[in-house]
Amino acid sequence: MAEAARPVSSDAAIDLDRLLTPRSVAIVGAQPEPTSIGGGVLANLEAFGYSGRIHLVSRSKDEIRGRPCVKAIGDLPKGIDVAVLIVPQGAILDSVRACAERGIGAVIVFASGFAEAGDEGRLQQDELARLCTDNGIALLGPNCMGYTNYSAGIPLTFEPVDVRQPAAAGRRVAVVAQSGATAANIRFAMHARGIETSLVIATGNEATLGAERFIDVMIRDPQNTAIGVYVEQIRNPGLFLAAARRAREKGIPIVLLHPGSSARGRAAAQSHTGALAGDHAVMETILRNEAIALVDTTDELFDVLAILSRFPTPKPGKAGVVTNSGAIRGLCFDFCERIGLELATLSPEIEAEMQTLVPPYVHVDNPFDIGTVGFANPAIYGTSAAVLLKQPDVGMALLSYAGGSPKMQIAKSDAIIPVYASATKPVILNIVGDDYPLDERFMADVRASGIPFFRSPERALRAMAAVSAYADARAAVSEQKTVPPVRTRVAGSGVVPEYAGKRVLADLGIAVPRGEMATSIEEAIAAAARIGYPVVIKAQAVALAHKSDVGGVIVNIADEAALRAAWDRLHGSVSAARPGLVLDGVLVEEMAKPGLEMVVGARRDAQWGPVVLVGLGGVWIEALKDARLLPATTTRERVIAELGKLKAASLLGPFRGQPARDVGAIADVVVKLGRLMLADPSIAEVDINPLMVGAEGAVALDALFVKD
Repeated sequence: MAEAARPVSSDAAIDLDRLLTPRSVAIVGAQPEPTSIGGGVLANLEAFGYSGRIHLVSRSKDEIRGRPCVKAIGDLPKGIDVAVLIVPQGAILDSVRACAERGIGAVIVFASGFAEAGDEGRLQQDELARLCTDNGIALLGPNCMGYTNYSAGIPLTFEPVDVRQPAAAGRRVAVVAQSGATAANIRFAMHARGIETSLVIATGNEATLGAERFIDVMIRDPQNTAIGVYVEQIRNPGLFLAAARRAREKGIPIVLLHPGSSARGRAAAQSHTGALAGDHAVMETILRNEAIALVDTTDELFDVLAILSRFPTPKPGKAGVVTNSGAIRGLCFDFCERIGLELATLSPEIEAEMQTLVPPYVHVDNPFDIGTVGFANPAIYGTSAAVLLKQPDVGMALLSYAGGSPKMQIAKSDAIIPVYASATKPVILNIVGDDYPLDERFMADVRASGIPFFRSPERALRAMAAVSAYADARAAVSEQKTVPPVRTRVAGSGVVPEYAGKRVLADLGIAVPRGEMATSIEEAIAAAARIGYPVVIKAQAVALAHKSDVGGVIVNIADEAALRAAWDRLHGSVSAARPGLVLDGVLVEEMAKPGLEMVVGARRDAQWGPVVLVGLGGVWIEALKDARLLPATTTRERVIAELGKLKAASLLGPFRGQPARDVGAIADVVVKLGRLMLADPSIAEVDINPLMVGAEGAVALDALFVKD
C-alpha cells in the first residue's frame, strides 16, 4: 500500500516539507534500545507523540516495542516522506537507491566517513549527492545529527531531546548548524534562558542542502524572531545572501558564527565537515554589509541571539549603563573603549533629570553610578533606567548591579521588569557574581520576563557591541542607493602594465603623475623636458609586475645627465635580473611631492565577488597589515569612517608638524575603484600602492591591474 501523495513544494523538485514536516517516517536500522542510534530516533518520536505513520526496517527484529518491522527498504510501502538511514557508511549508496525506487521523498544520513574523511570519501559523497538530486530526494547530511522541529513536534535525531510545549504566541529562535554538537549547545543555551526554539537542524556535510536552504524555511515562520547559524563553509554564497536579504526584510536577524579566520581554523573546518574554506575576510566583509550579525565566540552567539530574539530590529545608537558600583563604572569606560562600544554622552536635560534621583553630591554621568541610593529607594533601579532610555542617542542600556540580599534582588527585578516590558530599545540586566546563586523567585521573575540576563558585565558589553554593529549595518543597508555605473573598462588580459593601468585610473578621475612613455633615451630626455625635472623612470612590461624588485625604478633624477646615467643603470639592472625580457618602454614621470603613503586595492573573490581595501601603504601594508576591507558598493562616508578605525589613523590628522591628510580624496579613490570592479567583471585584482596623500588631494604613484 502506498502512502498518500502530497503536493511538491513550489521552490524546486526537492521538497523540504517532506523532510521537515513528514507525515510518514521510516527508520532503517531500527533498534529496541532507546540508548542506541536506531532506538533513539524511535524513542524521540514516541516521546513527542508523533502522529504520523512510523515504519521500521530491521534485518534481525520482527517487531520493536510493539511496532512491526520489515526486513528491507524494498518491503516498505511507496511514497514515505522521509527515511532515517541508520546503516554503515558502505551501505548508504545502496540504501538511497532503494529509497528512490520506493518513491521516498527525503533521507537523513547520520553516517560519517564521507568528504570529511578525504578524497575517497568525497567521491562517495558526490555520488550520494548525485543520486539524491537525480531522484528528487531531499538529503540531510551525511555526517549529521538530524533535526528537531519543535513547532510540528517532530524530532528526527538520535540525540535525546527534551519535549517542550510550543510557545502559543511567544518569540522563538531557529537554529541551523553544520556541527550537531553546536546545534545542541545553542538549543541548550536558549532553553536555559527561557527562550523557545522552533526548528533546530544539524546539517553536517551538506552534500546537497546547505544552511541557506533552511534559512529560507525558517523565515516563513512568523514566530521566529532570530536565527542562529553556525557554518564552517557557506557553500552557495548567492543563495545565502538572497536568504539573508529576505530575513532582513522580515525583520528577522541572522546571528552567524563562522570559524576559519586562522589557517589552523580553516584546516579544522575542512577535517570536520569537508569544507573547502574560502577567503574568510572577504566573506565577513560581504556578510556584514548585508547586515548579518557576525560573532566570534559561542558565548557571543548565545548572548546576541538572546538580545536580538527580544529586540530583533534595534536602531543605531550608543550604549548607556546604570550601576551601583563605582568599580563597574570605571571598568566600563576601559572595556567599552577596548571593544569599540561607544558610550553616549548625556544631554543637559537628561543629566538634570538623573540628578533629581540622587543626592546632590552624586556625580551624574554615563555610566551612571547610583551608589547606595537603592537601599533606601529601590524604585531607582527602574526610574534611572527609564530616564537613561530617554536619551536620544542611547541605543541600548545595560543595568549592571551587585545582587545584594534576596530581598534586594527582588526589589531590583520588581523595579526593572516593568521598564523592560515597555522598552523599545534593548535593555540588558547583569547581576555580577559569576555562579554565586541568586534568589529563586528573582530568577523565576527574570526568566519569565524575557529580559536578556548576564552574570558578567564584560560578557554583556561584548554582546551589546555586536548588536550595535548589527543595528548600524541594518540602518546602512536601508539607506543604500543604487550605485551609478562607470563606463571605463580595462583592456587586455593577465597583468596590465602600469602605464596602461594609469590611463584607466585617469579615465576614472583618479589623479596620476604627469608622465610619458619612452622607448629610447632621446624620447626620455624630450619627455623629461616637457614634464620638468626632477623625474622618475620606471621599466614597463607585462611580465614585470614588481619593478622595484629588479631595479626597474629610479627616482629623483635631477637633470639630463642624471637621466642618461639612470637610463643605462635601469636597463642594466633589469637585464641582469630578467635576462631576455623585452620592455614595452620606460615610463618617465614627474617626481611626486612628499605625503603619506596609502594603499588602495581591490580583488574579486570567486565566491563572494569584489571587495576593496584601504590602508597604510608602501612597505607598511605588509609589515603592519593595517588595512580595512570594504564591499565594492561602499560609500564615501563609509570609507571615511573606516579610515578612522585604522591603527595608524592618527597619521591622517595633524601629526608632528604635518597637516591633516585629505581623507576625502582617499575615500574618493576607494569608491571609484569599487565602481570599476562592479562595472568590469574581468578585473581580478587592482593594487594602487602607494597612493600619495597630501593636505589636498591624492595621487596614484603606481597601479597594478590583473585581469582574468
